[in-house]
Amino acid sequence: MAETRGVTDEPAAPAAAELAPPVPGTWTRLRQNPVAFASLLFLAALVILAVFAPVIAPYPFAQQVLEDRQQGPSALHRLGTDELGRDTLSRLIYGARISLVVAVSVEAFVVVVGLLVGLTAGFFGGIVDTLLMRMTDVMLAFPDILLAILLLGIFGSASASPEQFIGLVILALGVTGWPPLARLVRGQVLTLRKREFVEAARSMGATNGRIVLRHILPNLLSPILVAVTVDIAGVILAEATLSFLGIGVQRPYPSWGRMVNDALEYYRSAPRLLILPSVVLSVTVLALNFLGDGLRDALDPRSRRR
Repeated sequence: MAETRGVTDEPAAPAAAELAPPVPGTWTRLRQNPVAFASLLFLAALVILAVFAPVIAPYPFAQQVLEDRQQGPSALHRLGTDELGRDTLSRLIYGARISLVVAVSVEAFVVVVGLLVGLTAGFFGGIVDTLLMRMTDVMLAFPDILLAILLLGIFGSASASPEQFIGLVILALGVTGWPPLARLVRGQVLTLRKREFVEAARSMGATNGRIVLRHILPNLLSPILVAVTVDIAGVILAEATLSFLGIGVQRPYPSWGRMVNDALEYYRSAPRLLILPSVVLSVTVLALNFLGDGLRDALDPRSRRR
């Protein structure tokens, strides 16, 4: 008698899709990059120091005690004092505040102008694209730092207050910093405007404004975020260079570049005055570049599938 084959009670094999490991999100991928995540933690601590500098710094940044000039590290001054008896740790903390204020202000200017120029050129094309990109090419033909020095030489004056000089530095670095972002945005928009979802929106009668706001801008956030993160490092370095040359942030406000300039005269008797701001500046710039690379890997969809 033939054996009757009944339906077994064993569960069916799970689908292949259920067996596949979940794709990690952006935050997970960033945490899996130890260098980028360590850089993020360092920069977060730096931002906290800068924001709460008046509370965290042990002394006012401009307080001078001439009797305590060039003292080494002690219980009262953890990193010693400079040539005017000012607390070095306090000036480093306030220097971070100056650098971040300048960098964030410059990047806000760069994003607004670069996004506007790049979007307009890439979306409309034609003569508009040609004119805007030729203007961008002219700006790119000049080295950023030299053009910033030229602008500061034209608009800066000996009678300008230290606060006005900070504003001039922000303006000079902003004016010279938007062209690379404009070219990046234009390239992205040229690609996005030919995508199927943009063509579908246009065929359904969507206006140019709606297409830009709903379909173009959201897809620009990732490359802009990466570019801005790396560019902040360049802005901090440029501000330090201008301050080192004496045409950036003016006394009594501390700047890491200004601190390096002031310490050159004492590099033999007090080398720490030169080493400390140089190390802080270098580590900050490296951390921003490492974080930018980590964000690029975490936000790249092709990287997620690998």
